Amino acid sequence: MPDHVDVLELFRKRTRSPLRPRASDLIHAVFPGFRQSPHSSETLILGAAEQWGRDLFVIAQQKPKPENLRTREDLAKLNHGMLTADDHSNIISSIQKAVSLRAAGRPVSIITLIDTYGADISMESARKFQAFFIAQLIKVFLTVPIPTVSVVIGEGGSGGALAIQMTDRRAQFDDALYATAPPESLAAIIFRDASKVKEALLISKPTAAELKDFGVIDKVLEAPSKVTDVAGYARVMGAYLEKTVRALGRVKVESLIRVRRRRAAAFGVTARDVGEEGKKWTSWFSLTPLRRKHVPSPDIKTFTASDLDLQPGDDWGDWQDPASRRPGEFVKCGELSLKGEDREGCGAVIALDKFMDNHYVCPECGRSSIMGALGWIKCLSDEDSFQELNRDLTVHDLLHPALLTPEYAAFLAKQAKRSPFREALVTGEARIFGRRVALAICEFYFSGGTMGVVFGEKFYRLVQYAIEKDLPLVSLCCSGGARLYEGTPALMQMVKTVNAVTRLKRVGLPFISILGDPSTGGAIASYAALGDVILAEPNALVIFTGPRVMAARGFPVREEDVRAVNLCRASDAIYEDLPFYFHIRGIHETAARSELKIRVLKYLEYYEHGQPRSNRYWSL
Repeated sequence: MPDHVDVLELFRKRTRSPLRPRASDLIHAVFPGFRQSPHSSETLILGAAEQWGRDLFVIAQQKPKPENLRTREDLAKLNHGMLTADDHSNIISSIQKAVSLRAAGRPVSIITLIDTYGADISMESARKFQAFFIAQLIKVFLTVPIPTVSVVIGEGGSGGALAIQMTDRRAQFDDALYATAPPESLAAIIFRDASKVKEALLISKPTAAELKDFGVIDKVLEAPSKVTDVAGYARVMGAYLEKTVRALGRVKVESLIRVRRRRAAAFGVTARDVGEEGKKWTSWFSLTPLRRKHVPSPDIKTFTASDLDLQPGDDWGDWQDPASRRPGEFVKCGELSLKGEDREGCGAVIALDKFMDNHYVCPECGRSSIMGALGWIKCLSDEDSFQELNRDLTVHDLLHPALLTPEYAAFLAKQAKRSPFREALVTGEARIFGRRVALAICEFYFSGGTMGVVFGEKFYRLVQYAIEKDLPLVSLCCSGGARLYEGTPALMQMVKTVNAVTRLKRVGLPFISILGDPSTGGAIASYAALGDVILAEPNALVIFTGPRVMAARGFPVREEDVRAVNLCRASDAIYEDLPFYFHIRGIHETAARSELKIRVLKYLEYYEHGQPRSNRYWSL
């Protein structure tokens, strides 16, 4: 392909061409002895072949061919080319078989082919903990003791692609694209106009050359001149796979795993190398007292007594506390949002300071509103105990210069006016009923708590701090997903945070994950799903793709099914089908915001009883 190609033309005429070779075409051309597994589906091809002196396990995403879209039923299907929770379970099962074969002394490699719009976002998959499966698969590919290779053969979309793409060697055809989200979705979110596909593609930086520059892939494969040339694609891919599989087979698995960890730790960092495990990052570990006034949410709608036409009665003095932070201001349950997005409320009028002290929960009916990092810090930690880490770390310290566009700079400036913090993750050390913990809190007021390169780096550094100081890790997830302005490097923070959690678990430190409202996108499909214990507030929305996006794409939505209280009930059924869910356990329990702190203490004490009394992190 020529060096300078219009990305929109590439997307429409090559990447999304219905005549482009599909995974099955390339598999049968490259692996003549391929044996397909009965656990394959319309969107997943699983199977094995004996080739190049090894047992090859092939995992491939399959988009439909034109002949598969002839009936109304075919056209009406909404999740073509998207792997379901069932598909992800079958992938993990296939990898376990490969591990067993290696344990028996056979040389084994895993090959994955990427071609998907993203993971299945149907309610059926959501109810089966789709986001948790994605997190587990990322962890599997980081830790599996087998050489792995991936090729993006067409389109790589979101966590649905990332779940099987983070391999030891990663290639992409030069006419393929790989992005944080399909361009139509990104355009609808950023520009509120799904037709601005070209602008979305330019922001995504999804081409093979760009992704190689970011470290997402390490090899660009030259596509044939004709998009219909199956033999040409197969010849290039087959030559690459044979050479790479043979080369990886000569490398010790322990070395491969170490490289995976270093690469994952460095995702999103261009200014300095942060990937060496075991290095003492003393400059990261300076603590700063938290001196920030707890102010109301920038989206909260407040009233005065005259706005509400309140008439003082005998108890008028109770309406206004002389020590109130915002004297004379009130909120009304059901009319809390300036954006007009409230659910039905009880209509109770609440003094603003009382509402904030009650953790943004109506004291009458118990309905909650989204709370920022300052509120969560107050909710979960002892008063004045929080000490912040890496307070001043920003995208200007880390992000690839190509992604610091004028549009992104304007967006960041707007977010800075909404939050007292400089990024969407706040990290530090705190005490919970006297117990020292490393604490990670999402700041929803800054870009909806979205994961970007600073988010991932701060989480990684916090884990390093926890290990250095022998502290348990407690995190509060309240996130809207990946930072779309940062393109694929933002998506890679899912890998970075999963890698950090696996390191924490290798040294035996506990990780308690709390799911606040909302817990969506990349956060719930990565670190937040990997807690040793997972707690949630009952009303927390816990889903990979938000209901509004699902509805916009035509998927039926039952939002109550993916609220934490119902997912917690559904988690009980996991124990009746452990072969399907593997290490996934869902949500262990839910608790009101006012009760979460003491629930965390319960689990901290449980872990304390299993630790030597000399451990530093239990000192009071």
